[in-house]
Amino acid sequence: MSQRRVLITGAGSGLGLALALRYARSGARVACVDLIADRVEAARASLTGQGHIALLADVGSDESMQALFEQIQEQWGGVDVLINNAGIASGGPMTETTMEEWRKLLEVDLLSVVRGCRLFLPGMLKAGKGQILSTASFAGLAGAPGIMTYGVAKAGVVALSEQLRAEVFDKGILVGVICPSFFRTNLIDTAVGSDKTKKMALKMMDTSPDTIDSVADNVFAAAERGKFLIIPTKHEPMRWRFKRWFPNQYFKMLVKLVKKEMK
Repeated sequence: MSQRRVLITGAGSGLGLALALRYARSGARVACVDLIADRVEAARASLTGQGHIALLADVGSDESMQALFEQIQEQWGGVDVLINNAGIASGGPMTETTMEEWRKLLEVDLLSVVRGCRLFLPGMLKAGKGQILSTASFAGLAGAPGIMTYGVAKAGVVALSEQLRAEVFDKGILVGVICPSFFRTNLIDTAVGSDKTKKMALKMMDTSPDTIDSVADNVFAAAERGKFLIIPTKHEPMRWRFKRWFPNQYFKMLVKLVKKEMK
């Protein structure tokens, strides 16, 4: 079998890097993509195996993503697995958001996924095979207050993935969406919005039973099985079921929990 070609945005740190390490160990060639040159080159150098590359791109820019696509076409001729992972966090209620924040979150967290899919999907369709994974968040499923721009952008990633899955279901292409809850990463370092919400997020990261390694292991295993909805943190699968089965009770529980955490 030929070596799989895997492109991961946001691979310079966090979950993107952890996934890059796992795909490299599986024998794949990995294209690590990030905004920061030193960081992405260090990520590439940390991978086992041969043929990995480090590339710079701003996922929030049409021109930068087009340039990334052209580099990949020149060096690899396409990809077998696309992981739309890069993103930023935000926090705060509707009344504290700005239109600048809305535009930034939608450009980086949602339209980045659109860009990746539009550029790399045609090659997969032509080949009759491929896989697209996009990192959303449990925030895109939870309907929680206080993370307005982030939650809406990530819910958009979930909806996009659902619709894309239906479009390509008989064309040899797998689609998955990754929806973790809190675990310790550097995501808050680039977060925008309310400081109060950021502090609450850091607290929940610190008390999370999940680690970046456990999350990456769960994501990789589920993706290899071709699973669509990947919820890789410990408590969230049951919380998602509870929301679906008992929506009113879930809503009351959610409001009570958020009030407690915000005190």
